[in-house]
Amino acid sequence: MAITKDSNIGDVIKDNPEAMKVIEKYFGQGCFTCPGIKMESLSFGAMMHNIDPEVIVKEINELSQTRLIERK
Repeated sequence: MAITKDSNIGDVIKDNPEAMKVIEKYFGQGCFTCPGIKMESLSFGAMMHNIDPEVIVKEINELSQTRLIERK
């Protein structure tokens, strides 16, 4: 399932554990202990960190595609 800027951060991490690397890269480790992780979208997190959400979405989706290819 493709990730969008409206995807919930917590759901992204739960469904794509490798996305933690990308989220930590752009949002920092504090994101993982923030209660907002269960309610906030990638777009909201990106806005809070002054980052283009499409950059994060693209990187997470590329990781997911790589994982799928490696499984085959």
